[in-house]
Amino acid sequence: MSIVRKRLGMITPSSNSVLEPVTSAMLAGVADVTAHFSRFRVTEIALDAAALNQFDASVMLPAADLLADAKVDAIAWNGTSASWLGIGRDRSLCEAITVRTGVPATTSTLACIDAARALGAKRVGLVSPYTDDVQRRIGHVWAEEGIAPHAERHLGLRDNFSFGEVAPATIAGMIRAVAADGADAVVILCTNLDGAALAASLERELNVAVVDSVAVTLWRTLELAGGDAGALADWGRIFQTSTVIK
Repeated sequence: MSIVRKRLGMITPSSNSVLEPVTSAMLAGVADVTAHFSRFRVTEIALDAAALNQFDASVMLPAADLLADAKVDAIAWNGTSASWLGIGRDRSLCEAITVRTGVPATTSTLACIDAARALGAKRVGLVSPYTDDVQRRIGHVWAEEGIAPHAERHLGLRDNFSFGEVAPATIAGMIRAVAADGADAVVILCTNLDGAALAASLERELNVAVVDSVAVTLWRTLELAGGDAGALADWGRIFQTSTVIK
């Protein structure tokens, strides 16, 4: 008798050192769910043409094709690029992935937006490692989705690898700062910030929802695959919340 296993496919930025170990750690105690990763080259986050062109669908879709070879049940672009490129980029990407592979798809940005809506957040705080201009662009893009940031903190970094070297204490400090500014939910907007393990404890401390990009991508991808996100309830409020799609 074969095992009924849920396989989750994650398209991963090449210089990201956080999302794979964090996703695997989150799934360590979950029976019959596995994560599988496919990379394409991403080395910096900026608004110049070279940096923006890293996220062209023509280089992302082959990574999805390779994941489909593993018979995954859902695919996620585990990155937040649409938060500055425009949400339509991710919706088009997901449609293209599903047309090519027959597999349902999501992205980290779409999952973050789904989570904010599912949690009923009214005053979202955005925490990121990005530069001033990228953070401003993110604010505009999210506002177009009806989620204008209430507060934000960012680190002014450009090199993607460096994001993974940011200490959890620094991330926690930014979360506390936007919560003090009145945010009722905080989004850690970057899948190369090591913030997933902070969420549950800071939610208890601050009485706000903390939505980590890596964690919420897993939440939404597992839902798309037909799995039980409630098995990850110890990792934060979002895993006790069902998606509300608008």
